[in-house]
Amino acid sequence: MTPPGNDEPVARARSQRSIGLAAILAALSMLSPFSIDTFFPSMRAMQGEFGIDSLTVQQLLTAYMVPYAAMSLVHGALSDALGRRAVVLAGMSLYLLVSVGCMFAPNFHAILAYRAVQGLTAGVGITVGRAIIRDLYEGREAQRLMSAVTMIFGVAPAIAPIVGGWIHVGFGWRGVFGFLGLVSLVLLALTWRALPETHPAEARRPWSPADLARTSASILVHPSFFWLALCNGVLFGTIWIYIGSAPAIVVDAWGKGETDFGALFLPLIGGYVLGALLSGRMAGRVQALTQLKASLLITLLGGLLATPVGFFRPDWIATQQAAMAITALGVQIGAPVLTLRALDLFPTARGSVSSLLAFVQLVWAAITLGVAPLVGQGTGPIALYSLGTAMLAALCANRAMTQRLPTRGS
Repeated sequence: MTPPGNDEPVARARSQRSIGLAAILAALSMLSPFSIDTFFPSMRAMQGEFGIDSLTVQQLLTAYMVPYAAMSLVHGALSDALGRRAVVLAGMSLYLLVSVGCMFAPNFHAILAYRAVQGLTAGVGITVGRAIIRDLYEGREAQRLMSAVTMIFGVAPAIAPIVGGWIHVGFGWRGVFGFLGLVSLVLLALTWRALPETHPAEARRPWSPADLARTSASILVHPSFFWLALCNGVLFGTIWIYIGSAPAIVVDAWGKGETDFGALFLPLIGGYVLGALLSGRMAGRVQALTQLKASLLITLLGGLLATPVGFFRPDWIATQQAAMAITALGVQIGAPVLTLRALDLFPTARGSVSSLLAFVQLVWAAITLGVAPLVGQGTGPIALYSLGTAMLAALCANRAMTQRLPTRGS
């Protein structure tokens, strides 16, 4: 029996370890969204240097997103077979090398090739990180940590273009890729020093392409997982359309400059942070079903506010910013509930489940980013796309609820 008075120090130590682990996983989760849109402010300059049009430079996103989505199926399964820590370290090492390659690339085709390899490696942190959290924690504590990591994953795309704009002004577009290399070097050192192995050898599963295909197929055809994963991916699409259309909104529609991307992304950051705080407070206090319904209603409200303003009063920038913040708030409240429920469906294959969650989310992100240049001809169509995806997320959630979504976060 624990002596009286010793519970508090033990609880404090456990809380400190949780905070430290959350910080590492959150930092790792930032790399993928930073890779996507840190160079947004540099896109016009890259067009000029290489003599390409806007649709061609957009291939830098496609070249990254397609391998990223495909490899997300593999990261989790590899971590189930080889251990979480080894897979993260290998991914960070390769990402560092290709980031240096992007920095010194002699032509646009070389950058496309290096970007494809970036896509193969950048998602390892967020994919394996979800499995690490579920390896170690349950219930309320798991939801709080998942919420914190999801918040950073959502906030990072909002911070990245702001940082990228200032780096571009000071060092040009090559400096942006140098910055990504520096970030990956810091993450590699942090992972080597402080990330624990949470999947012991005796719990690992042999890996093979055939086994991966069988496991992935069995998870994907599970009705609850399919609708939960689709809801999660589509829900994030309500924000990705704003991120993918950032140059069109900030520069073209709002008439601002390369260092003014904060006008769009700071409201998104505010919504994400507030949503994470609320989600953490709801953990263990509010039924998971109630939390998910609140998330969807708030996200729909953001779209309903943004759409008429975008079409009829695009000069009302503050109102559009408020609508974006509301949308981000709704997304962040619901994402941890969806993620934890999906992970709990297959407790012996959490790495594979995390991979498939990431894959579905990335496929929808790739669709959204691919549509962005066509939709982004004005703030109205962009907002309408966000509203439409919010409605689709609500339909997916309704189907998931019929598959016995748990009544309490767990």
